Amino acid sequence: METLLIIIFVVGYLAITLEHNLKIDKLIPALAMMAVLWALMAFGIDGFNTWFDSGKHALLENFSSFGHEEKMHILEETLLHHLGKTSEILVFLLGAMTIVEIIDYFNGFATIKSFIKTRSKKRILWIFAFLAFVLSAIIDNLTATIVLISILQKIIADRDVRIWYAGLIIIAANAGGAWSPIGDVTTTMLWIGNKVTTAMLIEHLLLPSLICMVIPTFIASFLPAFKGEIDVEEDTERKSKFGANMLYLGLSAIVFVPIFKTVTHLPPYVGMMLSLAIVATFAEIYSSSKIAISSVDIESDAEAHHSPVHSALTKIELPSILFFLGILMAVAALESLGLLFNFAEALKQGMPLLGTEMVGTEISDLVVLLLGVGSAVIDNVPLVAASLGMFSEPIDNQLWHFIAYSAGTGGSMLIIGSAAGVVAMGMEKIDFFWYLRKIGWLAFIGFLAGAICFMMIRYLF
Repeated sequence: METLLIIIFVVGYLAITLEHNLKIDKLIPALAMMAVLWALMAFGIDGFNTWFDSGKHALLENFSSFGHEEKMHILEETLLHHLGKTSEILVFLLGAMTIVEIIDYFNGFATIKSFIKTRSKKRILWIFAFLAFVLSAIIDNLTATIVLISILQKIIADRDVRIWYAGLIIIAANAGGAWSPIGDVTTTMLWIGNKVTTAMLIEHLLLPSLICMVIPTFIASFLPAFKGEIDVEEDTERKSKFGANMLYLGLSAIVFVPIFKTVTHLPPYVGMMLSLAIVATFAEIYSSSKIAISSVDIESDAEAHHSPVHSALTKIELPSILFFLGILMAVAALESLGLLFNFAEALKQGMPLLGTEMVGTEISDLVVLLLGVGSAVIDNVPLVAASLGMFSEPIDNQLWHFIAYSAGTGGSMLIIGSAAGVVAMGMEKIDFFWYLRKIGWLAFIGFLAGAICFMMIRYLF
């Protein structure tokens, strides 16, 4: 049965990657794969000998001796657990995307557009790369990607040029999220699991993460796509006197989310809902104040009488949300059977021990690097969850820092290997194989360069 489940996952995964060739939206195979995997698990529950408890990050003991009813109860609880965790991400994503759309309703991104005076493609690349690197550490890589691609859409009209920038934003956002405890879901897991502390995480990963971002950006700056200047179009967009206010309020509300999480210890989506409520309140107030429009068009009067929140919600990319649901729940199915845990355990036992004198543990650097590469193919969350159950090293052991780096940045090599990539794929309709050919090799070089930097720092200090 396990073999059949893996085959279904691989077939579904291929259908997602071949979306443009098959002419089938990627959300369809993702949702079908999720439903079929869990259905087969329910039918064949009595034949499984292992089960992974995601709450405790460990395999259940004596699972094979449980009765049918008890196994079904565990399956239902596990399904509910993963749906809850996935829904946390989806609700957070909905909140962030709605705030971004509300800002756009008031044309708030025109404020940032006015700040960027340069038309040089190379300079704009560096500006967005550093913005992604810093913002992702503050508001997490997922939200940073949403915000920056939204701004990018206002600055660069040509999509063929814009997707190149989106690809480098993914690399920079994932690199920036790796050195911050709130920058990526995997580093947050390690932080909450008392495996790393904020100060030591920043100390050990800031420079490797910076290298992981700078080197691909430097190489990309010499590519033809980033030569010359962007085309300047006449600005015919409507303007609102509240645009700047909504931009600053919206971004401040997003930055408030990690602060809320730190103070209350509640999941990030709770803070995002509070932020959305605050931004929506001001949006309704400003909307009632009659938006000042520089040029009157056919839609102006209609927009003046509509709720900006309702307008923002109609523009949310629901197909991307459903795709996210399908792919995360499908990976959760493989995780629940302990397949990912056993895979990581096999790597641990089967690889030669390299660098043990430097790390002081029996885990090799090669295994951690392979986990990073694996996070590009399989979601990094279950891989890190498996590592939490596998290793018993103390807090701030350099093993945990290396896992945080590898899992956080390795996903950049494939566009569906990270949350930032999945969101960018949905927002810009980026082809899987285009990203693999044009951006994947840059991400791989950056990943290796950062890993070498980490190992050199560890050896020297």
